[in-house]
Amino acid sequence: MYRLSCKSKRKSEGKAWSGKLQEPDSMNITEKNVMEVCTFFLCAMIFLPGIAASVHPVKAFLHHTVHLSCYFPNSQKIDIKNLILFWQKDTHKVVHEVYYGQVKHENLSPEYINRTKLDMGKWNLQLLNAGVEDEGRYQCIIMQKKTEQPTEIIHQSECSLHIIANYSQPEIAELHSGELKPNGYLNLSCSSSGGYPEPKEMTWLISHENITHSSTAHMDVSQDAVTKLYNVTSKLNIPVPTKSRTNISCLLHLREQLGSLVSVPLGIEIQEKETEQAKINFLGPLIAVVVLITSALLLGFVILKKNRNILSTNQSVSLAV
Repeated sequence: MYRLSCKSKRKSEGKAWSGKLQEPDSMNITEKNVMEVCTFFLCAMIFLPGIAASVHPVKAFLHHTVHLSCYFPNSQKIDIKNLILFWQKDTHKVVHEVYYGQVKHENLSPEYINRTKLDMGKWNLQLLNAGVEDEGRYQCIIMQKKTEQPTEIIHQSECSLHIIANYSQPEIAELHSGELKPNGYLNLSCSSSGGYPEPKEMTWLISHENITHSSTAHMDVSQDAVTKLYNVTSKLNIPVPTKSRTNISCLLHLREQLGSLVSVPLGIEIQEKETEQAKINFLGPLIAVVVLITSALLLGFVILKKNRNILSTNQSVSLAV
């Protein structure tokens, strides 16, 4: 069987088509197949009306089923038994093939075996369990065999597949050790993992007293060699805020118009801790002074009472004498 790569372009004087034909897989070719092969060579020299060159973008989530449309209107209600239809990726990998109504597997690329289904009613190809490696351009090519005429291409379309994998919610971790001090530095990291494609950037948001400042720091990006998914990390190093309560968040900006992901805010409140410590430091000596004064007063009261008792006893003895 053959593999065909073709793409049309619209010019001012008409429509032109260029094609590339790969060698047949078998040298045992019938006379009918010889005529078909010759027809494909002629395609490079003739104009083919009605073939569009627009590329249709398709987005799909990782491990989900992708629906690739052939965009074939089939206004003439042609029976699929009279058509040759096949999908190919990047002009060299056969994804799906229907030969005059019969699904053929002999020419499929190994990675697409048992992973495709064709919806004959909608002319949509279903690609199961899509992975990052499935990204690329897919061409749908339909050819028709007419009575006493050579086989000709009657429709061609192209899709560009983009895979999306959700990143985990960004998470802030404290890198410093020990208790924060007013004159020290705050060391933080923000990480997100398991996403695709590579994100744009990571931004830090620092908020206090209804004012928010943003800071874009360097983002370390790594890609897993097996899954092809990305892990990202950004670090922040700033003086410890002491004026008021401060909330710090990190924002991961995604591509493909997927928006952004934000972390749970980290609250920093050093001033109140210092105030509480100051209160403790002030109340400690104050309590000690109060206790000391109270003890002195009690001791004085006891001594005074004892002296009065002694004086009363002496007076009683004098009267008795």
